Amino acid sequence: MSCGDDDPGDVVFSADVLNVQGTRYSESNNNFEATYSNFIEALNANQAISIIAEIDHAANARAVGRVLNPTKTVFFGNPNLGTPLMQKNQLVGLDLPQKVLFFENNDALVFAMYNSVAYLDSRYQLQDTTTLGQVSGALENLTTTATNSEVQRAANLIVEFGEGIITIESSQNFEQTYASLETAISSDENLDIFVQLDHQANASSVGMELRPTRVIVFGNPNLETPLMQNSQTTGLDLPQKMLVWEDQDGIVKISYNDPLYLQQRHGISGNDSQVQQIALILEELAKAAAGI
Repeated sequence: MSCGDDDPGDVVFSADVLNVQGTRYSESNNNFEATYSNFIEALNANQAISIIAEIDHAANARAVGRVLNPTKTVFFGNPNLGTPLMQKNQLVGLDLPQKVLFFENNDALVFAMYNSVAYLDSRYQLQDTTTLGQVSGALENLTTTATNSEVQRAANLIVEFGEGIITIESSQNFEQTYASLETAISSDENLDIFVQLDHQANASSVGMELRPTRVIVFGNPNLETPLMQNSQTTGLDLPQKMLVWEDQDGIVKISYNDPLYLQQRHGISGNDSQVQQIALILEELAKAAAGI
C-alpha cells in the first residue's frame, strides 16, 4: 500500500515559499484566526479524534517578553490510526500524536503545515502500515477545510531511517525512568510541561496492545522563541518532546529530536547558542531519566 497523496513521486508544487523537508502545507485563503478556528471545529466534529493540546507559541513568547507573529500548534490523535504505527515501530511515538502548525508570516500570509506520512514512513521504516493512507487522507482533508486551499508539498518528503533522533538506554525500569524524567523537568523552573501522553493506555482504550510508551512535551520559550523568530516553521517541532519506551527485549530507552537536526531541517541560520543550550538541557534530562 502506498502513502496516497504523500507518494514521493506526486506533483511537486512551488517551493518558493516553504520547503521544509518531509512536510506538506497549505497557504490559507482565510485569516489566521479563521484558519485555526476552522481546523479546531473540524477536529471537534470528528468523534474519532481527540485534541490533546493547543500550544500558542506567540502567547508563550509574550509571557517572557518576546515578540512572535501568530504561531500555534495543535496536537491531536486517533489511537485506532496511531497505534498500528507504534506497533510497527514504537519510536514513531516521538512524532505522535499528530500535529499541525499554523502561522502568519511577516507578509501576512497564513499557512498550515504538517509532517507528511512519507516522512513518518521513511524516518521510522513503517513499511506502508495500512493506516498510513488513512492518516494521510485525514490530514489533507482537515487542512483543506481549515485553509480553503489545496495542500502542497516540500520538494523532498523522504529522510533517512532514524534521522535526527538521539536514543539512550536507561539503567532503570520503565516507571522509574519516566518518573525521573518528569521530576527532572518539573524541578527546572525554566521548563514548562505542556502535555503528557500514555500511548500504551490509549492503545488499550481501543482494544489494542502496545508495549510501555509515553511521551512528554515541554519547553522553554526563552530558548525556543528565537528559533521561531528566525524560522517560524520550527514551531512544527516545538515544544521539545521526549519519548520513554520499553522495547521487545525489555530494554528501556529515552529518545528525542536532536536540536542540530531541527536547526538544519528548518533552515535556521545562526542561533547557535540557543541550539547548543537546548541540546545540553536535553542531554542532561535524558541522563537524569536513565539514572546515569
